Amino acid sequence: MADSENLDFSKGCAFVRGQYVPIAQASIPMTDLGFLHSDATYDVVTVWDGAFFRLDAHLERFKRSCEHWRLDPGVTDPEITAILSHCVRLSGLRQSYVEMICTRGQTPWGSRDPRQAVNQFYAFAVPFVWLANEQQRANGLHLKISGVQRIPASSVDPTIKNYHWNDLTMGLLGALDEGADSVLLVNAQGQIVEGPGFNVFCVRDGSVITPDHGMLEGVTRKTVIEIAHSLDLPVEVRPVSAEEFKSANEVFISSSGGGVLPVTRLDGNAVGRGEIGAVTRQLAEAYWALHKEPSFNLPISYTPP
Repeated sequence: MADSENLDFSKGCAFVRGQYVPIAQASIPMTDLGFLHSDATYDVVTVWDGAFFRLDAHLERFKRSCEHWRLDPGVTDPEITAILSHCVRLSGLRQSYVEMICTRGQTPWGSRDPRQAVNQFYAFAVPFVWLANEQQRANGLHLKISGVQRIPASSVDPTIKNYHWNDLTMGLLGALDEGADSVLLVNAQGQIVEGPGFNVFCVRDGSVITPDHGMLEGVTRKTVIEIAHSLDLPVEVRPVSAEEFKSANEVFISSSGGGVLPVTRLDGNAVGRGEIGAVTRQLAEAYWALHKEPSFNLPISYTPP
């Protein structure tokens, strides 16, 4: 896996078919089923202050996703760690959004048998991605509850990361058209499940509540639940109706793209008092404090090996 010299990796670095290339030059074949059929899986880990946060949990989920979709990335966890680390090292980024991907690859021309495809592993590191801008983080997000239903779990298992995002995208477009910042989707029973790239929580009478099914069980969601338990906050993981969210004292979302992010408006109406709540602030502070805990972090060496 030779590096290319005299290339500008400052905007990001990708690993493509054994080579490290600037992010703008990264590509996959048009006939890769990952592109044609969204036949792929992925995972995202963040780098903060030069260290991966909870990389082990992301690697475990990536492995589980590959096994579920019957994909073989052809690399071990230590090899993936080395590739991701080198992408970050070449970019020089101290805060980074790092993605690992396995696609189905290409079948022999004319074949519809996915077993004949040679699976491919890709990775990239780019500057850290926030799901909320600075103003939204300070004042809270405005979310729209969409009438678009999330793809049912009986069709596509939402606990396994995938690129089947058309429902999320159409819901997001509708929310943006109505002036909201992002969207929440519901299931067939009208219960809140998740948004595009994030899980969601509400706080009612001091209890932290989050949906129990129909969504990706995010690593950040897992971290928030662990933090809440450590702070002796009551936690309820159960079905949650849209009406419960609308009448909640606080609402927040969780994502690797920013951790705990406040929501102060739903469907144009104020959540609680229309300001960031105490529980949301407490959980956000505790989340970022974990980024200083050695057991949660894997430092990256920025010195060439």
